[in-house]
Amino acid sequence: MFLVKVIGISFICMLLLSFAQSYVKATHSGVAINGQHWSTARRDSAEMAPDPQKFIDTAIVQVYTAPTFGWRGLFAVHPWIIFKKAGESQYHRYEVVSWGSSNVIRHNYALPDGYWFGAKPRLLVDHRGERAAAMIPSIEAAIGSYPWPHSYRVWPGPNSNTFLAHIGREVPKLKLDLPANAIGKDFRPLSRPVGLPASGKGLQVSLLGVLGLTLGAEEGVEFNVLAFNFGIDFKHPALRLPFTGRLGTNKIETDSGE
Repeated sequence: MFLVKVIGISFICMLLLSFAQSYVKATHSGVAINGQHWSTARRDSAEMAPDPQKFIDTAIVQVYTAPTFGWRGLFAVHPWIIFKKAGESQYHRYEVVSWGSSNVIRHNYALPDGYWFGAKPRLLVDHRGERAAAMIPSIEAAIGSYPWPHSYRVWPGPNSNTFLAHIGREVPKLKLDLPANAIGKDFRPLSRPVGLPASGKGLQVSLLGVLGLTLGAEEGVEFNVLAFNFGIDFKHPALRLPFTGRLGTNKIETDSGE
């Protein structure tokens, strides 16, 4: 009984500390809680993606995340993937958006590296050259096979993070590691509670994304309790925390080799 109390108190303390860090960060940036209307929020380029004209002969695949708009940015992030084949002078951007259409999968809804309603994106994955070219057909196939193209739930999923996690599972060479505050990445149907994590390598056991365990090549060890995720990344040492996502060494999966 004593052990249960200690675990419970520790869980609550970690939640509070992680939320406090997220709140301080949001207050400092002035993005998540400034009361700005979505229609006037910044959506221009963050100038992070390589110039597609300059790199016209290079295949490129990148994944970004950014805090969701408004107070929700204290809790979760919104991800998207961009890619272009060698010879193309423009990117293709894919993500899931809940409004505006019965089909939640959107193509080129926003600029490839645009601010997400005021929030600057963070680069998670950057693959270029022959290896990027080799994975693009698999990425396109994964987009086409997404199981919930007409469904969206903020919690526990399926949502935008569920979509990117699906692509990561289908394309392990992407080496995708969605942060702990990517709520929805662990969503799995009741008929398939066991499978691959978002990195495509490892093991995940998840009950509708609200209770589970992930052992992943990129994720490390991560526990999910009501979509609050805690864990440790051993490969790139860091704590995986709700609200803040990651505390420790920065991580960008890169491959620029030809």
